[in-house]
Amino acid sequence: MEIPNLPAIRALRPAWIKGRIVGQKRPLKPKHVWAIRVRLVLAENHRDLALFNLAIDSKLRGCDLVKMKVIDVMASGEIKERASVLQSKTNKPVRFEIMEGTRMSLERWMEDPLMVGSEYLWPGRFHERLHISTRQYARIVRDWVTSIGLEATAYGTHSMRRTKVTQIYKKTGKRRVVVAMREREGRTLPFMRKSEGEGVELANENVSRLSPCQRMKPAIGMSCTWAIMLTA
Repeated sequence: MEIPNLPAIRALRPAWIKGRIVGQKRPLKPKHVWAIRVRLVLAENHRDLALFNLAIDSKLRGCDLVKMKVIDVMASGEIKERASVLQSKTNKPVRFEIMEGTRMSLERWMEDPLMVGSEYLWPGRFHERLHISTRQYARIVRDWVTSIGLEATAYGTHSMRRTKVTQIYKKTGKRRVVVAMREREGRTLPFMRKSEGEGVELANENVSRLSPCQRMKPAIGMSCTWAIMLTA
């Protein structure tokens, strides 16, 4: 019995990863951060400057950052020093500090006519879109990195999450400082204000309170989001 040769089945469109560099995105260096900030300030792009600063401070995923509301960062007409956002992936709240420079950029953005009557912090351009999409946010990040001469494929929205954490790790030289920041006790804020020596001391104090199983998590590669983000 003869078996007929069937025609080869080919995809109608090429794979989305064809010709692209995929994998973990690089964090921004301090010189990159300041270069992007200077360009946004000179361009008087208040929205992008506030979005850039808050993305670094909050370390939120893109899906959570674009859905932030005005009430998340503002209370009684003033920008909060610390905020809490419920993560859509884990359904758990995450706390973060809003630095002074970020608060100033948010205040300028709140005075923009586009923010009049807006419930969301980053309103969309169309009425059916209440806020910008994650794809639009990704394009904005791409424009930031290309404006200072960086390779767009090496950086992405996850680069914004890794930037601040990586700098803290480089300054202290200890993963325990960053891992302790990730714990449930909500002790992120002291690390941002402490000096290097005080930060390490406070981290060691927090780590000593953890159970043996919790101390082993970063060492054995179990789920610890910030420890994973530190991996180059």
